[in-house]
Amino acid sequence: MHMLQVVLYHPELPPNTGSIARLCAATATPLHLIEPLGFSLEDKYLKRAGLDYWPHVQLKVWPDWQDFSSTLEEGGRLVFTSARTGMSHHEFAYQTKDILVFGPETMGLPKAMLDRAEHRVRVPIWGQVRSINLANAVSVVLYEAFRQTGVLDGR
Repeated sequence: MHMLQVVLYHPELPPNTGSIARLCAATATPLHLIEPLGFSLEDKYLKRAGLDYWPHVQLKVWPDWQDFSSTLEEGGRLVFTSARTGMSHHEFAYQTKDILVFGPETMGLPKAMLDRAEHRVRVPIWGQVRSINLANAVSVVLYEAFRQTGVLDGR
């Protein structure tokens, strides 16, 4: 069983969070939501995007970053994501206990948080867009981490 985890810091859009929850249910990946959330967990769009998979999501909601980060276990690296800075997600060397941290859709992770980050990755983009959809970014990064750590071997 893999140990990778996904963290959504201040997620704003229920359909994205619902899609990410479904991804986490499908891959047995724990999902952490850091408040404030831009929606209620009872939101119909959130539930619709997650379909009937919500009972299978290993979900934990935290009141703030400090509460979440105070529970980190030894060996778990925080890997922060950014649309523009950091190593390309496919060049970064993931480890099985990595905790993949994604920021809110409209602004990403705060600059101060990224400036202190030891590990930063980005999904390469080009063209006339600011960033890719959050649910897509989580999928791309998570599956690359699975590939590198051997989770996909034999699947």
